[in-house]
Amino acid sequence: MPTAAYGRWSRSRMLGRGVACLAEFLLISWATTALFFDFPIAAARLAAAVIYGSLFLSVLVISRDHRRKLGVTIVAFLCVLAWWLSLPASNSRNWQPDVAKTAWAEVHGDNLTIHNFRNCDYRTETDYTPHWETKTVSLSQLRGLDVFITYWGSPWIAHPIVSFDFGDQGYVAMSVETRKEVGESYSAIRGFFRYYELIYIVSDERDVVRLRTNFRNGEEVYLYHTRATPEQARIIFLHYLHRANEMREHPEWYNALTNNCTTNIAHHVAQTRAGKEVRWDWRILLNGKADEMMYERGDLLGDLPFAELKKNSYINPIARATDVAADFSTNIRKR
Repeated sequence: MPTAAYGRWSRSRMLGRGVACLAEFLLISWATTALFFDFPIAAARLAAAVIYGSLFLSVLVISRDHRRKLGVTIVAFLCVLAWWLSLPASNSRNWQPDVAKTAWAEVHGDNLTIHNFRNCDYRTETDYTPHWETKTVSLSQLRGLDVFITYWGSPWIAHPIVSFDFGDQGYVAMSVETRKEVGESYSAIRGFFRYYELIYIVSDERDVVRLRTNFRNGEEVYLYHTRATPEQARIIFLHYLHRANEMREHPEWYNALTNNCTTNIAHHVAQTRAGKEVRWDWRILLNGKADEMMYERGDLLGDLPFAELKKNSYINPIARATDVAADFSTNIRKR
């Protein structure tokens, strides 16, 4: 083989081995982390992760047969993946009080009854009295929908809440969240594994919005009005509740990448665009920029430049001023 051709072949071979080693390392890392977070015997999680990770990292270091090494790593990963995918979500755990019940709904003609409509009475973020109410609204009174975007640190990551305007019957806020057990807190890393169940919280804005503006430290909330028509809002609203009813019978895992607050909203909104292509956008994942995405698509009301619209949409000061008032929802819209 000519020297130049041999050199190219050698570099390609080295590159291929480098890519294979990286793939092997990533597969071992994911499986090890899955065992650490999700192994069914809590006391054995660390041991299971250490044994698996040590064993297969040793294979990477010791083995000289690159094909066999890659094959063993893939087979071991697929075994862990098959086990991980078989883990069942549950609605029967020792839940924190604010997620102890799941919302569900019944439709009777124009009237819709929401059960387990949450309306917590907060004294602090962690000191509260949960109230689970029954709320009836008329679908014919649905006027449109608003979107709240909540930031708690990074401008790239946020939590969206969709709220439906029923006029004199009030607002129905929908928040897709992790359903945490007693003693659990949110972890971004754990959110990629089967650690939290998913929950659809259906609530009063004085609960799910006021919690973020008035009680949680460092959370900044923006309220945007959308151009959704009453018919579009109705389709999205009913689709939300249909999914809430489904999860009451068939619980699901939360996943920070594939089954989270924003991916679910995108799925519901897609129902209003039957027959039309739904455009994928990277800001569905990095949802701190979702308001910018909606603005560019023409989904938000207001003819101001985006920076000015966002500035005017900030509601923390007025939410704190109105606090527990019965007209909380009306006041936060007076900006």
